[in-house]
Amino acid sequence: MEHFTIATVAAQSADFRRVLWTGEHTQLVIMTIPVGGEIGVEKHDENDQILSFVSGTGEATVSGQKRKVAAGDLVVVPAGTTHNFVNTGPLPLVLYTVYGPPDHADGAVHKTKEEADRLEEAGKDEPPS
Repeated sequence: MEHFTIATVAAQSADFRRVLWTGEHTQLVIMTIPVGGEIGVEKHDENDQILSFVSGTGEATVSGQKRKVAAGDLVVVPAGTTHNFVNTGPLPLVLYTVYGPPDHADGAVHKTKEEADRLEEAGKDEPPS
């Protein structure tokens, strides 16, 4: 059994993205978006995504619709939907997300958004096949 006390894991992770668990059909990832930072506008053609916010405040944009997000909120992003999440608060915006199917390399740790983007562009953040 895999078990996570997600608030504790979130508080201990300052990494932009950290893959916590990868299964055959889903993947659990924790993300910390720094003050003034964002995930960046993206679209996953093959992946549904469910994001649950642990701490901080931000703004979600999904299919052009904007909504404020904070701890306790959950946002669903269906496959093929353009989305972005921006930290609008004075503290890091921490969330965990579940991808179905997996979207990142198993065990991947990306300290910054820049590192994550570079590895994705280089083809070094591919999910297991």
